[in-house]
Amino acid sequence: MAAPRGGHFISGAMQQSIFLVGPMGSGKTAVGRGLARRLGLRFVDSDAEIEARTGVDISFIFEQEGEAGFRQREREVIEDLTRQPGIVLATGGGAIILPENRACLAGRGIVVYLETSLRHQVERTRHGRHRPLLNTDDPAGRLAELMRMREPLYLEVSRLAVRTDGRKVQSVVQDIIDGLGERITPEPC
Repeated sequence: MAAPRGGHFISGAMQQSIFLVGPMGSGKTAVGRGLARRLGLRFVDSDAEIEARTGVDISFIFEQEGEAGFRQREREVIEDLTRQPGIVLATGGGAIILPENRACLAGRGIVVYLETSLRHQVERTRHGRHRPLLNTDDPAGRLAELMRMREPLYLEVSRLAVRTDGRKVQSVVQDIIDGLGERITPEPC
């Protein structure tokens, strides 16, 4: 998946989608925007799409419908967005929980896992008010618990893992482009 001087994919690969997974605070949105810009693809954030479709923020959905209600909405958005060609999709940290989401992500595009340490997660999420799963007395403990449950799923679904701790967005973007090489054909869903 090397990019020529103009920053776009070579010969017809423009319709290939890349899906970013990883925990809260791993940089999926920032890296996704940078990667999309570099490759000439459209950027989409699944949480922002859920908010646009519902007209309310994620916290409100969690308050009214609980995590199960939010995951159902997320499943519908992932199903729809993964069918769209030529996008870079930043998923929510828990998007990989449902098996059907993992199947759509892995089967319809290239999944990249953005790895980050617990220390960096805590640092990057400490001021965020839009993270309902961190509304607890021990956000670091909650992040550690979520990572124990989710990391095997991130690894299962991804074709490439890139560490983001202490790195500039463009450096991570370049590692993704370099790491994917010619692997631009998705596996069937």
